[in-house]
Amino acid sequence: MIRPFCTLLLCLLAWTALGEEFTARVDRTRLGTGETLELTLESSDPAPLGKPDLSPLEEHFEVLGTRQVNRPSSTAGDLRNATHWIITLLPRRPGQLTIPPLRLGDRQTQAIVLHVQQSAVETDPARLAPVFIDATLDRESVYVQAQVVLTLRIYHSVSLYDDSSLSPLQMTDARVEALGAPRTYETTVNGVRHGVIEVRYALFPQHSGELLIPAQAFTATEVSRTPDRNGLLPFGPHSGRQIRVESPTIPLTVKARPAEYPADAPWLPARALILSENWSPAPEQARAGESLTRQLTLKADGLSGAQLPPLVSPTVDGLRRYPDQPQLASQAGERGLIGSREEREALVPTRDGRIELPAQEVVWWNTVHDRLEHTRLPARTLTVAENPALAEEPSQSSIASRPLPRQRLWIWQLASALLFCTTLLGFGLWWRARRQPAVLRSAIVGPSPRSLLDDLRRACQANDTQATRQALDAWARQQPETLAAMAARFVPLSDALDGLNGALYSESGQRWQGEELWQAIRDLPSAQETGTAPGQSHLPPLYPR
Repeated sequence: MIRPFCTLLLCLLAWTALGEEFTARVDRTRLGTGETLELTLESSDPAPLGKPDLSPLEEHFEVLGTRQVNRPSSTAGDLRNATHWIITLLPRRPGQLTIPPLRLGDRQTQAIVLHVQQSAVETDPARLAPVFIDATLDRESVYVQAQVVLTLRIYHSVSLYDDSSLSPLQMTDARVEALGAPRTYETTVNGVRHGVIEVRYALFPQHSGELLIPAQAFTATEVSRTPDRNGLLPFGPHSGRQIRVESPTIPLTVKARPAEYPADAPWLPARALILSENWSPAPEQARAGESLTRQLTLKADGLSGAQLPPLVSPTVDGLRRYPDQPQLASQAGERGLIGSREEREALVPTRDGRIELPAQEVVWWNTVHDRLEHTRLPARTLTVAENPALAEEPSQSSIASRPLPRQRLWIWQLASALLFCTTLLGFGLWWRARRQPAVLRSAIVGPSPRSLLDDLRRACQANDTQATRQALDAWARQQPETLAAMAARFVPLSDALDGLNGALYSESGQRWQGEELWQAIRDLPSAQETGTAPGQSHLPPLYPR
């Protein structure tokens, strides 16, 4: 009895260990000599036994510090506590270095490859100021609308308060995209330890020629460590001198679109481009009358999602298409933006047999090898199986050609006679009603004009476009003239209606304010005032204030 229980317990422990994960990640994979990086080890076990073995790191890295924290972690949508070890590393040499797999018990992480480059700032002896800015571009020339990455590094050898700020990068001839949040790390410059604040931007020049990237100003307050006359350090907020430095102005050469690029194709300059498809269910399971979902994904390294063009899907005989709204996304990577465009459409075969789907092709310009590229999905043949539930029913023409039974013929004759008599009776009543004198209504049917006007006012003040449209139509039906006629003779009302229609039917989803429409309704003159010469009418306004 004891042996089966021990076996079950060991199986449960092994299953629990398999469910636990031990992963590693770094805050960046490209850095300069003398710069530090953070390695984060994460264990899904909130109370692990022991600590990770960091001895494999000593060959290529110097471990400057380690701290352990417990924080929530989300895995496959499941939120639970996890243990993190945050390790600060300093590479011992430049080149391609590898963080080896690290072990925690019987689990280990995956290896991570780093690229450590010789830092230009470290070899510059002029960098002696306590705070300075270094600005670099990942390339000296770029094609129009292609990406160039601007990196700003703010070095400081003195302590700074947290009130530091960097002026925004604003350019009229280029689109600017921030690449994630600022990074902080440490490095050595001329033998002095410096803290570094790194900010990156993706720039997309919109015109060819010479582009000048403006300077950015960094301001901060240095922490004062000078004692006062009593020999005590000051305790006031932000005691210290104000520091302001500016980054250098950088020229950039923007090249025009190459002549060999097709004139009718969208201009796509990128480092890499991938076109893929996904089906649900599999295309081999296609049946007539049943829907297939096809997902086309276009991903480009060096472009934003908004720059990617729609994927043209030509009409195919025997196939109905129901496209969905495209999904655009942009993700910041080590080399800049990675844009993606995802298009889904439902395909419904209307017949069985073979249906040919044409190939999908995207033309783009490879900025790494400076050449024209073609990325395509090959043509696909759908073999649609017959659907027994859609057996062909007798056509309407064959049904109409069949002679009706004699027993059912008299029913149709009787129905036709009744229809003729009721039509004749209705026509007679209508003719009699036209000959009667008109009868004045003694009471107004429906809501009063005052209540309709109050509903319109409340809808306008609430900035509710749908409620305003309904209240406006109900109020206009009680007026002696149509809404179009009132807008034609009163320009402010016409402009306010254009704004309301734009908010209702525009794709931009603009925020509508109803005060302009309500003011136009209040100021609307009566038709008699519009058609009478000035000075001849003394009627009060239609809508008193």
